[in-house]
Amino acid sequence: MKLKNPTPINWKFSERAEQLQSSVIREILKVTSRPEVISFAGGLPSPETFPVERMQAAFDKVLATQGKSALQYGTSDGYAPLREFLANTLSTPDCKIAPDQILMVSGSQQALDLLGKVLIDEGSKILVETPSYLGALQAFSVYQPEFVSVDTDAHGLIPASVAAKGEGARLMYALPNFQNPTGRTMSVERRIELVETCARMGIPLIEDNPYGDLCYSGEPLPKMLNMNPDGVIYMGSFSKVLTPGIRLGYVVGPTTLIRKLEQAKQAADLHTSQLTQMAVYEVIKDGFLGEHIPTIRTFYARQCQVMLDALTKFFPAGIEWTKPEGGMFIWVTLPSHIDSNELLNEAIKQNVAFVPGGPFYANEPAKNTMRLSFVTVSPERINEGVEKLGKLIKAKL
Repeated sequence: MKLKNPTPINWKFSERAEQLQSSVIREILKVTSRPEVISFAGGLPSPETFPVERMQAAFDKVLATQGKSALQYGTSDGYAPLREFLANTLSTPDCKIAPDQILMVSGSQQALDLLGKVLIDEGSKILVETPSYLGALQAFSVYQPEFVSVDTDAHGLIPASVAAKGEGARLMYALPNFQNPTGRTMSVERRIELVETCARMGIPLIEDNPYGDLCYSGEPLPKMLNMNPDGVIYMGSFSKVLTPGIRLGYVVGPTTLIRKLEQAKQAADLHTSQLTQMAVYEVIKDGFLGEHIPTIRTFYARQCQVMLDALTKFFPAGIEWTKPEGGMFIWVTLPSHIDSNELLNEAIKQNVAFVPGGPFYANEPAKNTMRLSFVTVSPERINEGVEKLGKLIKAKL
């Protein structure tokens, strides 16, 4: 029986809940869901790369042969064969990674939240790139840290800035490969210097690497995890190499940290989907990623070149943009007087969308920046959208 005329509840949210903010990108995606909109906004992998038939066959096989265990509760640390597979993949001749150093998580975004829970207190000093991944800033901000922006340049994070600003920091968060949002890549020399600096200063280094396998040529650069497994926390994901819909990631670190993260995960969701983990293992156990990832690299490289060519053709002189060697993003820097938020409002009226750069900064946002994603848009629509943006920018010069 429903109450008649109940007294409305005056909801009182916690201080932590009051800190929550919607993702700027997710809000933009609500606007760009219309088919007529040319969206360079979402950091979405291309559906053209999803191995639908392979995934379907894996789920069918797991349910047919191991259905009862696949549909049961699983362990909090994750499906053992999958963790063993990852440990072998991540190991190098001089750096052995053990399965008990790996925790499976429900998308790497959960790893960010768990790391915030176990490493950050209110007022903790944490170091982030300038700019940095919006999802990490959003996840960490719930725990009310003091963000310190580390200097960057065209080649990414500058390790000397960590040495200058990092005293007493609780962690350093970095994306060394084809960074979101800039597309920049950190050189091997800088990786070594960063690992050495963080080790010397006793700062845990988080290496977030969702895009590392998506290099357009050559081989992926060495992981910082293998340079100092006792001081580097590595985050990986199947979202960009299989499909984001499965929400499956993993975090690697010293066992002391992993056990604490596991306890935090138990309080959050007990464990990541057992069925999903078993199906993914079925897909990848025989070397499928070695066949599949090169097709993604080729496709993304072609898409990136289309956008780079369009920018050269349609953007006015004086506009700068990155030229990524992999990944999914191009970072554009406009003249200082142009506010990309205002530009977005005008662009949406012409059915074009992108992400303004300001939200990617923990401090002092550069409002004359913008992120363009090119992997989900056809070449014809890339050219059409970039041409429209070029005209809007030219009108502001």
